[in-house]
Order: sequence, then structure tokens, then C-alpha cells
Amino acid sequence: MIKTKEKLTTGFGAPVENDLNSMTAGPKGPVLVQDVHLLDKLAHFDRERIPERVVHAKGAGAHGFFELTRDVSNHTRAKFLSEVGKKTEVFVRFSTVGGEKGSADSERDPRGFAVKFYTEEGNYDMVGNNTPVFFIRDPMKFPDFIHTQKRNPATNLKDPDMFWDFLSLTPESIHQVTILFSDRGTPASYRNMNGYSSHTYMWYNRKGEYFWVQYHFKTSQGIRNFTREEADHMRSADPDCATRDLHGAIARGEYPSWRVEVQIMTPEQAKDYRFDPFDITKVWPHADFPPVEIGRMVLDRNPENYFAEVEQAAFSPSSFVPGIGPSPDKMLQGRLFSYHDTHLHRLGPNYHLLPVNAPKAAPMNNYQRDGAMRLDNNGGGAPNYWPNSFGGPDPEPGTGIPPIDVAGTAARHAYVLGDVDFVQAGVLYRKVMTDKDREHLVGNIVAHLGGARKRLQLRQTALFYKADPEYGEGVAKGLGLKVEEVRRLAAMTQEDRVKATSE
Repeated sequence: MIKTKEKLTTGFGAPVENDLNSMTAGPKGPVLVQDVHLLDKLAHFDRERIPERVVHAKGAGAHGFFELTRDVSNHTRAKFLSEVGKKTEVFVRFSTVGGEKGSADSERDPRGFAVKFYTEEGNYDMVGNNTPVFFIRDPMKFPDFIHTQKRNPATNLKDPDMFWDFLSLTPESIHQVTILFSDRGTPASYRNMNGYSSHTYMWYNRKGEYFWVQYHFKTSQGIRNFTREEADHMRSADPDCATRDLHGAIARGEYPSWRVEVQIMTPEQAKDYRFDPFDITKVWPHADFPPVEIGRMVLDRNPENYFAEVEQAAFSPSSFVPGIGPSPDKMLQGRLFSYHDTHLHRLGPNYHLLPVNAPKAAPMNNYQRDGAMRLDNNGGGAPNYWPNSFGGPDPEPGTGIPPIDVAGTAARHAYVLGDVDFVQAGVLYRKVMTDKDREHLVGNIVAHLGGARKRLQLRQTALFYKADPEYGEGVAKGLGLKVEEVRRLAAMTQEDRVKATSE
């Protein structure tokens, strides 16, 4: 007897029409707050585990400064980016993404790269990774993706079937997967890796002109990665190797630093660019948008107390200052809600008053009152409403982001999968990687994908083949798959490929 397949519903039993695409204004967004299914999905996801972070659970951090070395006031009105030589205090947290708080620092995983700038106009958070792209481009998929990186709900074990089933059903992930399974997926230390905003942000100046930007933090210590064998060894030899390395280097006075660069795109260039510039699964080619050095970041002070300064540090992409704002990037739009919301859950409604999160170079004046763990005088006897005529703080007109055109039908717009999703992964394999890099990449994939079911191996290897035939054939041979079968699957549409590799 064939069991009738159950239908997906909300927590209250209402049917879910679409669980892959957020509701946006037009195909490129931004995401609409009326998408209650997205908000409910993200809010529930943010509350799934306590007290550790749902993602980025294990990390290390340090204090330091950012120094501006190039005047960019023609692009942004942000004061901390207005004067060459200006220094701004920062706190930086590095982390692994998928593992629990007790996981090893050398696990194959992206690394979080979060920077809190304590500016005179309030705190600005740049919440990025050590990779310039990500696995998915719609926040609707984020809880599901993270579930596949965690533990099987039945066995409580890491599950390669979960891992590769999702990725092989999500072809947009191919670029990030290729980076993750290269040796860049196992950095030797936090000091020896780059950081990227990954997302696109808006810069705007005092004239109301705006630009799209991406940040790059290039390590001055040089890139150094573990091979798969070295990473496996460090998991037992020193599971806290990156945490130990960062703290020890700063304690010895060997202060790590990064060269800070930005790529800048005009609104006109964005409209006519050959792919969606707000798609986080893509990089902006340097030939089209050369990175411009704007400053340096130095970490020169270790935390005095790990819990107070690292564990309680909370970074959110929604923490902007005048001169910097969001873009229509769908993943960023989801994170604007999700990060702040998860901090409210994990640390409480007054997490912004904790010393590591509180503004250091700017006063904090608002009409929010009460809530658990209020650490100050709670506004005293001042009014707790606006407007008022009793001397309460006034809004500051003219500091908001400039208007941008938003148009389109309110619907769940699906990206149309095309060859463009495989182009950059193929270029990375063919033109950026060395022969040794390619050898390690294939070996790393085979070692992990080999633990998944054959039908999942076939489906995923076909995606590697679409990025580059040599890439796919190398993985196929390593797994003992028939190259002819992989080639046949690669020629299919994604829908047919899924049907052909389903149970």
C-alpha cells in the first residue's frame, strides 16, 4: 500500500503554497514583511536551541581598531570613513558555522568574520564570512540548510545523506561547495584567512547619491590552510587550535592585521549587469569592479573575560550608521530580521546594553523601556513616548537612506536556474586553482560525499560536471561512479535530474 504523501503546513495547519521563495516586490526584491510564513519560519528557527548560538556557536574574539587610509566621503557620509588617518575601535569575532560550541576549530566549515565598529554615530556591524559567496540566495531556505549541517534528528549524528541531499537539490550552492571542499574550507588559523561581507550594501553620501559596495578583509599574515589530513589530525591534537593561536599571537604582541578593500558598483551598472549583483552566490569579477584599498584593521587586545566579551557579543547586519544601508539582496533582507531577533531570544531585550554591545563613542537615547536585565537607570523619569513636549530626544531628519525604485508584483518569485549558476564555480576550478588545489578538492569531496547514498552521489556529481567536465569526472572516478551516467544526468534539467535520482 502506497502511503499518501503529507502536505506541508504552518504550525497552525494552514497549507504552505511555496517553501523555497520569499515574497518579494519584483523578482529582485526586496523581501516583503507581509510574508508571514517567512517571518514565522525564521522566528521559530532562531529559537530552536538555547543557550548557545544556533549557528556560529564556537568562536574567538579580540579588540582592535580600524584605520582609514583613503578618503571615501564622495561615496559615503559615514563619519568613521570621512578622514584619512581616523581610527575607530572595533571588536571582532571569528567562528565556525555549523558545529556546536564544543566542536573542533579545524572542522571543514565556513568561518564567521564579524566586525563591530564603535563609531561616533553608533555601532556599525559587518557580519560576514571567510568566503565571498554563500550556499543559498533566499532566506526561506536558511533554516533548512542549517538543519542539514547539524545532526540527524533520529540518530543525533552528522549525516552525509542530509548534507548532500539538500545541496544536490540546490544547484545555486555549487560555487560555495567548491570553495568549502577546497583547502580554504579548513583554514589553519583565524589570522591566516580573509574576511568578506559576502552581501552587497549601500553607501550613500550627503548629496543623496548612492552606490553598491562589497567589503574584503585581506589578511596581512598570508593565507594558510590545512590539508584534509592535517585538519583531521588537529581535531584530536588540538581542537581549540585557532582559538589558542589568536589569543597567543596577541598576547605575544604579534598583532594580526587585515587590509580592508571595497568593490563599488553604481546603480546604473547594477541595472544592466550580466547577472543579478545582489545574488550572494556570485562574486563581482575584479576585472569589472577592481577592489579599492580603504584602510586596515588591527587586533591588539585580548578579551579579559570570554563570556562577557565574546560569548555575549551580538552582531547584526541591521546595525547601520548614517551613510551605510541595506541592498535588495534577499538573504541580507532575511538576516536584517533574523540576527536581531535571535539576540533578543538568546540574550534578552536589553542585549544592546551589555558593555561589549553598547555604543562606546556615541550616546544611546531612545524611548524603549523595561524588559529583563535592564542595566541602566531605565530612562529615569524622562518621557517614554514620541512625540512629546518635555525635552525628549528628537529624530534627526536627513540621515536616512536615499530612496530607491522598488516595483513588481507581490509574489514568491523563483530564480530561474541557468548556466550562470555554474559559471563561477567552473572558473574557480579551471583558472584559480592549481593542480594541487584541484587534487585536494576532489579528494576532499570524495572523502565526504562517499558517505552518502549512491543516488545522491550521482545527483551531486552531475552538478560538479556542469561546472566543469573534468571536475565532475574526477569526482565520479573517485567515487567509482560511471562517468557516462554522470554525463547523462548533467545534460538533464534539474527537475528531470531529481526525478531520475529519487527513490
